[in-house]
Amino acid sequence: MNEFKSYHPIVNFMYFVFVIGFSCFFMHPICLIISLVCGFIYSVMLKGKKAIKTNLIYMLPMLIAMALINPAFNHEGMTIIKYLPNGNPLTLESIVYGLCAAVMIVSVICHFSCYNEVMTSDKFIYLFGKIIPSMSLIISMTLRFVPKFSAQLKVVANAERCMGRDVSNGSIIKRAKNGLNILSIMTTWSLENAIETADSMKSRGYGVPGRTAFSIFTFDKRDKKALICIFLLGIYTLVGNLMGKMYFCYFPSMKSADVTPFGISVFLSYLLLCICPIIIEIWEMRKWKALRSKI
Repeated sequence: MNEFKSYHPIVNFMYFVFVIGFSCFFMHPICLIISLVCGFIYSVMLKGKKAIKTNLIYMLPMLIAMALINPAFNHEGMTIIKYLPNGNPLTLESIVYGLCAAVMIVSVICHFSCYNEVMTSDKFIYLFGKIIPSMSLIISMTLRFVPKFSAQLKVVANAERCMGRDVSNGSIIKRAKNGLNILSIMTTWSLENAIETADSMKSRGYGVPGRTAFSIFTFDKRDKKALICIFLLGIYTLVGNLMGKMYFCYFPSMKSADVTPFGISVFLSYLLLCICPIIIEIWEMRKWKALRSKI
């Protein structure tokens, strides 16, 4: 399922700008739940069972750890549950805030993982190559670095294992030497890869004024409708937040904005914004099945 990925780069980029930006700053519990659930579902739709395993093994423990660590250092709040051995109070507000902050970070990570799957380097360079050529190339290389580094690390580790220089066998000193050897190889590979990429782009005239470039991206009616929908939902959500409809205070006591029809509509618009790719994937899947049934 990568139908949303086939849309024009400006549509993909606009979506992630709104969703990741809102996920970083909206601290209302309802917004956090919407962001986390939508990010998790979409990551699973993009990566399959691998995303479920990653989220449960890495993100869930991180969420629990952050939720437990915050009350140990943050003692603000009026609702005291008990006093810790050092005399500091354990408050309900600090627990809730720690949990919400952890949910916010995990949801942002989920959305960034989806971003890396949808917004490829060629899309980013297509959008910003003419505006900021050097910066767009650096950002593209940075975003590609982690997945490429992980893939190359597996190749190097397997090669070293075949030569008996694995980090899981032998004494501690031997393991450390093998690990440092792999680290040295990966550092050299990273530097060489960066230099080769820069030289390659320079030889092609990248960033030279007047240079033309081939592009496979075309902006059609489907992209126009999706862009207008995402833009209107994002602006409506932003306006609603600026008007205080998503206000939520944790300290000294938890307070939320009054529930009004307009406030409910703002949360609904944020929900629709976050699930746009999911709706597109489901719609295209049903459309494809309907076409196949007519054959």
